[in-house]
Order: sequence, then C-alpha cells, then structure tokens
Amino acid sequence: MAVFEWLQFLIGAGLLLAGLAIFLVEMIGVFRFKYVLNRMHAAAMGDTLGIGFALIGLIVMSGVNFISAKLLLVIVFLWFASPVSSHLIARLEVTTNEDEEEHYRVVDLRELEAELAQSKEVEAQDVTAEQEAL
Repeated sequence: MAVFEWLQFLIGAGLLLAGLAIFLVEMIGVFRFKYVLNRMHAAAMGDTLGIGFALIGLIVMSGVNFISAKLLLVIVFLWFASPVSSHLIARLEVTTNEDEEEHYRVVDLRELEAELAQSKEVEAQDVTAEQEAL
C-alpha cells in the first residue's frame, strides 16, 4: 500500500510541477508580447492549461473522495469561464481601440476573394509554364 501512496504522490507532484511550469511560460509570454490581445491570449491559454494540470495533480494526490469531485467541478467551470471571459475582453479591446491600423488590419470579404482569385491565377500560370518547359 505504501508503494501506491508514493506513486500517487509522485504523479500528483509531477502534475503540479507541470502546472507551475506552464504558469511560468505564461508569465514570460505576458511580459514579452507588446500588444494587449497577444498578452491576453498567452494569459488565457496558460491559465486554462496550467490550472487544469495543477488541479488534476491535486485530484491525484487527494485520491477518490468528495474533494476530488469538487476540484473536478472547478476544472469544468474554469474551462467554460476562461475562454468566454477572454473572448469578451478581446471584443471590448477591438471595439474600443482607436489606433487599430497599428496592430492589425481589417479585411473585407471581397478583398479576400480577390486575393484568392489572384493567387489561383498565379498558380495556374506557374503550372502551365512548367508544363510548357517539359
């Protein structure tokens, strides 16, 4: 029985350390990125994955009991809440940003269709040029 407890502890500690490592990478990403949406993406992805690993490590360490069920419900709640809240914050940033041309460009659907048609024409010309060369 002692071997099972040690194995349970080591797996749980490994998952907790993995969660902490993900949080460390998230912090580096938040401080390195310049634009707010890039920073928010790093924070949201790191939070979801890091908290997931850390809480799964705690579930493994505590075993099968009522505390594990509560921690599992916390994971489920965070997996639903974190992406939704970060999406809403991103939409707020996009709608209130006054200097959008500095960070990204707004593309119209007609522009995308024109670029796609132009790239297909160039590919078709390249294929015919290769066939004529053979």
